[in-house]
Amino acid sequence: MSRQTDTGVQHMKPILTIKSRFLTYGIAAIFLGTASLTSAADNNDADVQTSGNVNYVSGGVGTESLDQLGSISRQFNLKLVFALKSGEYLSGVQVAITNAKGKSMLDTTSQGPWFMTKLPAGNYQVAATVAGKTEKRQVAVDGTKLKTIDFRWGSE
Repeated sequence: MSRQTDTGVQHMKPILTIKSRFLTYGIAAIFLGTASLTSAADNNDADVQTSGNVNYVSGGVGTESLDQLGSISRQFNLKLVFALKSGEYLSGVQVAITNAKGKSMLDTTSQGPWFMTKLPAGNYQVAATVAGKTEKRQVAVDGTKLKTIDFRWGSE
């Protein structure tokens, strides 16, 4: 709306009042907050999980996920990589880790071709199963260095 003064100059009524400015800023903040939450949700591959007292993380589907996992790899001492002999990576691999006394340390499903865990120093048996085919490895881990074990299947 406008009104004309006796000098012939039109004055426009301000569109934004103080209350509507705060509303505008509030809406902008909500959109920015939602965008950052969406971004964080998209990057949830690097979310560390805990089972008992064992921390682990899995993922590696896509370059960004591999980069994220690579950036936190120093937190772990065992890395498992799952693929077909043709080189095609696998996800949905069932992972079971038992200690030297046969006690189950971890039993979960990997969400991608990389699976990293932090185990107490010692000897373990790792069983990885995909499409009913199980591969087993004996592995000794220490408390500091990341040890990588590859699992390869002929076909799914």
